Amino acid sequence: MRIVSLLPSATEIVYALGLEDQLVGVTHECDWPPAARTLPVVSHSALPATTDPVEIDRVVAASLGDGEPIYRLDREAIRDLRPDVVLSQDLCAVCAVPSGHVNAALEVLGCRAEVVSLDPGSLDEVLGCVLRVGEITGTASRAEAVVADLRRRLADVRATVAGRPRPRVFALEWGDPPFNGGHWIPDMIDTAGGEPVLANRGAPSERVRWSDIAAAEPGVVVFMPCGYDLDAAVDEGRRTLVARPELAGATIFAVPANAHFSRPGPRLVDGVEILAAALHPGASASSPGDAAVRLSN
Repeated sequence: MRIVSLLPSATEIVYALGLEDQLVGVTHECDWPPAARTLPVVSHSALPATTDPVEIDRVVAASLGDGEPIYRLDREAIRDLRPDVVLSQDLCAVCAVPSGHVNAALEVLGCRAEVVSLDPGSLDEVLGCVLRVGEITGTASRAEAVVADLRRRLADVRATVAGRPRPRVFALEWGDPPFNGGHWIPDMIDTAGGEPVLANRGAPSERVRWSDIAAAEPGVVVFMPCGYDLDAAVDEGRRTLVARPELAGATIFAVPANAHFSRPGPRLVDGVEILAAALHPGASASSPGDAAVRLSN
């Protein structure tokens, strides 16, 4: 089987299932595990090279409003790779190429690949995507074992934080303008022993007002800007969030969004462990490889 992944999270699932030898194409954002970076790239971002969050938000909003794709498929590369399966999504036009665009491109190319759309809205559905890829690729037993281990780790976190005070947690998925946490993020906060506030459970994140954030009175703010690694989130958080009066009194953490929060793959479980360690320090002897960085209080 020849697999093309148009999602970093799908690429991580493919590797978790031991299918790396069958993965023939990825996106420019597929960076985990590191070996994925050596594979042919079949999609690229059309966004300008900028680190200004306001400018990124403006360009994204304008592109979506005009119906312009944010990601571009390399059709010739896909044709040459002759995939049997293409892993895509319809969950977020900002995150990856929608499956409808993929189907249209394959039709033009005369490619008969099966396009599989992975669109989880909850933490449990993320685990379900692992099982689905296992079924499609003939690795169902391996997928069941992977998911069983992930569920065991989640159960360990729940047991560790059980009975402890649950702080009010606001997940900030973008800083300027502010966006709340959606989809699986509230589930992650729940599992880690927090009470999600201003959250969009099972639905896309959306823009919120700073006044609404202040009115929600979160005890903890977790800064997880989509597309950022930990260093970038720490830098922006220190520069733009620490002095905001609406967040006065809240403990602010920055976390590795790209690795453990934004991408709906197996490493979300690492993200839950990171959150639990931040919200309930000393509650567990285990320590994730990455950690939340405390920015204030």
